[in-house]
Amino acid sequence: LSQPNLEFFEVDFEVGLWFICPETNDGGSRTEEEEKVYSWLYALAQSDKDLVFEYVRSTERGLSFTEAERRLREKGPNVPLQYSFPSWWHLLWNAFFHPFNIILIFLSAISYITSDNPNGCIMLVLVFISVSLRFYQEYSSSKAALKLAEFVKCPVKVQRCAGRVVQTELVVQVEQRDVVPGDIVIFEPGDLFPGDVRLLTSKQLVVSQSSLTGESGITEKSADMREDQSTPLLDLKNICFMRLPDTWEHLHDYLFYIHLGTSVISGSGIGLVVSTGSKTYMSTMFLALGKRKPSDDFERGIRRISYVLISLMLVVVTAIVLADYFTSGDVSESILFGISVASALTPQMLPLIVNTCLAKGALTMARDRCIVKSLTAIRDMDHKFRRGCLCIDKTGTLTMNHAIVVNHLDSLGSPKEKVLCFAFLNAYFKTEQKYPLDDAILAYVYTNGFRFHPSKWRKLDEIPFDFTRKRVSVVVETEVSAKEKKIHLFETLVITKGALEEVIKTCSFIEDVDREEIIDLSMKDHQRILRMAEEFSNDGLRVLGVAIKRLSMQTGDGSMLFDETVECNMVFLGFISFYDPPKDSAKQALRRLAEKGVKAKVLTGDTLSLAIKVCKEVGIRTTHVVTGPELELLSHNTFHETVKRATVLARLTPTQKLRVVQSLQTVGDHVVGFLGDGVNDSLALDAANVGISVDSGASIAKDFADIILLEKDLNVLVAGVEQGRLTFGNTMKYIKLSVIANLGSILSLLIATLCLGFEPLTPKQLLTQNFLYNVGQIAIPWDKMEEDYVKTPQTWSLKGLAMFTLWNGPVCSLCDITTILFVWFYYKSNAALDMRFFHSAWFIEDLLMQTLIFHLIRTEKIPFIQEVASWHVICSTVLISAFGIAIPFTPIGTALGLVLVPLSYFGFLVVLFLGYFSVGQLVKRAYISVYNKWMI
Repeated sequence: LSQPNLEFFEVDFEVGLWFICPETNDGGSRTEEEEKVYSWLYALAQSDKDLVFEYVRSTERGLSFTEAERRLREKGPNVPLQYSFPSWWHLLWNAFFHPFNIILIFLSAISYITSDNPNGCIMLVLVFISVSLRFYQEYSSSKAALKLAEFVKCPVKVQRCAGRVVQTELVVQVEQRDVVPGDIVIFEPGDLFPGDVRLLTSKQLVVSQSSLTGESGITEKSADMREDQSTPLLDLKNICFMRLPDTWEHLHDYLFYIHLGTSVISGSGIGLVVSTGSKTYMSTMFLALGKRKPSDDFERGIRRISYVLISLMLVVVTAIVLADYFTSGDVSESILFGISVASALTPQMLPLIVNTCLAKGALTMARDRCIVKSLTAIRDMDHKFRRGCLCIDKTGTLTMNHAIVVNHLDSLGSPKEKVLCFAFLNAYFKTEQKYPLDDAILAYVYTNGFRFHPSKWRKLDEIPFDFTRKRVSVVVETEVSAKEKKIHLFETLVITKGALEEVIKTCSFIEDVDREEIIDLSMKDHQRILRMAEEFSNDGLRVLGVAIKRLSMQTGDGSMLFDETVECNMVFLGFISFYDPPKDSAKQALRRLAEKGVKAKVLTGDTLSLAIKVCKEVGIRTTHVVTGPELELLSHNTFHETVKRATVLARLTPTQKLRVVQSLQTVGDHVVGFLGDGVNDSLALDAANVGISVDSGASIAKDFADIILLEKDLNVLVAGVEQGRLTFGNTMKYIKLSVIANLGSILSLLIATLCLGFEPLTPKQLLTQNFLYNVGQIAIPWDKMEEDYVKTPQTWSLKGLAMFTLWNGPVCSLCDITTILFVWFYYKSNAALDMRFFHSAWFIEDLLMQTLIFHLIRTEKIPFIQEVASWHVICSTVLISAFGIAIPFTPIGTALGLVLVPLSYFGFLVVLFLGYFSVGQLVKRAYISVYNKWMI
């Protein structure tokens, strides 16, 4: 066996998770750090104990105190990960750095320089509101993984040697953070493993590593094993993995509780610490936590639109300033007008509208018992699921997370009440270590009307469950009738219940219930019973065996004590089967998600047979299934193909779940949501585009989730998808409205400036009009969406947005040009057009146009007839339109230089807007006939 690579264990792995930018991992293979840890642990698992000491440079007596101190100074404290979290100013900078925020601040500064204080103040307020909303959400939902690096005091028994000439072995207690590779640790029930440990000796050692595997239950470990490469890492019998102590912290005004790794359930042993701190298996698991996720299509599209609009604005504003200067000859007035045009053409409300849509969606989802920690996750609930999938952990999500009794059968597979009766008595009188299966038996008996009269029985003794015997026995007695009434006879029974293989080992007889005979347990009977149990296991059922033994009649007080030696020559009665049933709502919710284009995959640490049974019952296809150990044997390309095709992936470790998510994201070109509630799900939750957990889940799982469901009900998730589409739809409404209105305004202002020889609006008028328009758009997040839109997945397309703009933008400019021509030819007197009158007419028409255009864009139907906006939008439209019409009649209008317009002009506006909606509807129908879509 070649010497493993020790270089890895000499490297300082100080990890600042928020500032690492590793190469993207597609999940098809392990990371370099994982490969090193895997190779190291497998080498130790396959080696003799003497060679293991050589590998870690230790001795059978342990390290000396001097050597332990030297290694502690060299390698640092036994802390799994070193974290560096973003400061508040870092989060504030991220919220602030948006193209439109920057340009608004620039325009605000120019406005203050040119003494246009009101406009400058308005723009700064818009920036402040938008940045505040984003910063608050990001700050309150920042990752709290700091608790991984904080240890409570946890003493560990370590064997050290002392003395210069004659070395003496001493057992001392040190803090977990002071344990170093090469230390020999002694552990008993309840102890935690302070690092990755190679067992040296063990006695009936049973540990819990459910937080690593995702499977409930326990694992047996043994030092007297030499493993091979084919054994899955977490199944290695002679390796135990580091576990963090239970940790309480006050963080973000609430308490967290986490537990990670492996701990001793029963038995004892001695082990050699082979890895500590950031070099342990657990540390490589959580190395990926906190990594920044790449921006999605929507975010990139928003930025592209921002840059395009800003570039277009700079070009057009330059042209307008030059045109105005050549017609007026006033440089300062031309520059001020250009700044006003730039401010009007900037979609100032875009950051605010987007964040308001998301915040409003978060409040709505909170009422649906769904807490949103990351605002962008609401949009992602639809936008990311449109071409992706939802990965679901089985336990507690698809199932009830508690067992129920399915069958109580005799050795021939026939239902027998007697089997249930004795199983009930065992569970009823058992007092030590109550398990969920005992509660399931009691609940089944009580709810189904069985009358087994436990009061007629008296408990004499109990032989408790242990992880070696894997069974529990109770000794009970009941009074039996006697011919001589003065004599009280008691029948004493030993009732045993436990793992079928262990129970049947204690049996020499079997009961033929039909003939009421006790016969010898033959090899044929033994094999038949095991085959039946295997069939039940393949169906996803858990099986317990039940056996009894009649002791001699007693006439005394029954004060005898019993031990496990009475568990012999027993009579096998039959077995009880259990099942964690699917939730009633799961099948319906999965069907509704499928209707909305969301595909489901099950990623679980449970057995394949159990996962398949649950998936069949909830309607998930099981034609392509795979297990974690099978994935480990696949090549890089085959791995990706298998993951893409599989619908059920069972027996997955936390890192395998992470690799599956990464594979779907990169090679599969999917965008992935992951729903899980365990510590073992935290890696996948953090890597997924949308991480979803439940309120009753592990704290670390909730911390790395973007969305937390207050109920373990997938229907809440369906409502989240619908809310995501509503949020996405309203955001797209504003984006399309802004782009179309801006394109129309650019063309109209340029044409008017060139043709009229004067500014179509003064800077103050333009800024006031822009302010009123922006105020009117605040109601957009409260608009409703058409039912068909919410039912189908939506897509983001920058090319589609460009085509949408080119089709609809010129319609706005056509109306503006019509207004120019009408005012020029109808109201012109003495070959001259009154500039103030034109300003007033243009001010009213352009404001009404920008306000009403939203109703044409928001639906593919005929606005106000076939589809009406929400009352919030209607009220906003009415108020802004009324205020715009009334301004020329008020002192504000006088201050702005506006004059009264005749009633005939309003008659023209009625005809103009009827024509606009008619032409716009024709263009809309033509666009839909060509592209077969409208708001998408």
